[in-house]
Amino acid sequence: METTDRKEKTIFSILLVISLAHLLNDMMQSIIPSIYPIIKDKYGFTFGQIGIITLVFQMTSSILQPFVGRYADRHPQPYSLSVGMLFTLAGILLLAFSNNYALILLAVGVVGCGSSIFHPEASRIAQMAGGLKKGLAQSIFQVGGNGGSAIGPLLAAVVIIPFGQHSIVWFSIAAVVAGLMLLPVGRWYKTQLHRLKAHSVIPNPAVMGLSSRRIYWAIFILCVLTFSKYFYMASMTSYFTFFLIGKFGVDIQTSQLCLFAFMGAVAIGTVLGGSVGDKYGRKYVIWGSILGAAPFALALPYVNFMLTILLAVIIGLVISSAFSAILVYATELKPDKVGMMAGLFFGLNFGLGGIGSAFFGWLADKTSIEFIFQVSALLPLLGIIAAFLPPLDPKKSGSSDISRDTAVVK
Repeated sequence: METTDRKEKTIFSILLVISLAHLLNDMMQSIIPSIYPIIKDKYGFTFGQIGIITLVFQMTSSILQPFVGRYADRHPQPYSLSVGMLFTLAGILLLAFSNNYALILLAVGVVGCGSSIFHPEASRIAQMAGGLKKGLAQSIFQVGGNGGSAIGPLLAAVVIIPFGQHSIVWFSIAAVVAGLMLLPVGRWYKTQLHRLKAHSVIPNPAVMGLSSRRIYWAIFILCVLTFSKYFYMASMTSYFTFFLIGKFGVDIQTSQLCLFAFMGAVAIGTVLGGSVGDKYGRKYVIWGSILGAAPFALALPYVNFMLTILLAVIIGLVISSAFSAILVYATELKPDKVGMMAGLFFGLNFGLGGIGSAFFGWLADKTSIEFIFQVSALLPLLGIIAAFLPPLDPKKSGSSDISRDTAVVK
């Protein structure tokens, strides 16, 4: 059928624009942890206070997202992505000129609100543009964010560390560019709304055989797996630079470059995870990604500098492949609630990362940076519970994915 063929088509132009916007969005966000060594020395913050900064940013990024996604399921907002960039722009400008702890908290909170507005609808558009290749589409979208998270520390090392906090203002250009480039995407999305209203959601046949209790149990397992992944990622993104400085005596710029290597590996692993999940099944990607990172995470606190960086890169490659698979798996379980599921898991991503950062900051103040890496290394072992997820055969779900990118618009 003509409609089916149109829905099967993967629209790479839209995916690339969304991915690039995601890159710019997360690049701006990633400068927040990148400047921690600067503001810690400048204002005399404790590790606990650093953790609270991350907590405020991550919680404002997470709490609103499921609600934004649920609202968008019923009332799609084509131009909300550009609106989200306006919030990020305001937060970046405020962060550049904040001169006390309260203003810094306000600035990162505004940036977090921009993230809450951007992610759920952007994820929905990515899945819509992906046709039947949901995992690949989500990976292309997600790799933009991971790429931005990797570039942020590198730019911080080149721009912010030499020139100071006020140089953050230059990143506001990225918010303006992203907001403008998303306007055509909003127009494209708006033209699709009549098609969304005309077609109801067709569930994956494998999901139709599951009871509601089994579906909610599977979503709970996905939440636990997301907890294990992002609590561990919090220790790496917020404290890996401090770990390298404290244990090996490297300077700040070297530590930032090492963080860039880890985040770059995360970006590469994201693409691989989505493609493999489309072909072989998302359950096995989720299982292998989180549990597979465990032996490398357990070894990292006890090796020399070169092996530490090598293990960090391997961990980034392995553990990063999980998120796209988790998100698409969740939307397969609830195909009529794509926005809500995207908001929930992006929200858990940010929220758990923030809670983890605050917890590990508190624990570092009580013990040491090395100790938190020894403790956090146990988290990927929780990946074993992915064995209890029901398998959703991608071959079975192929034909039913035709309208999975659509939530019922009422």
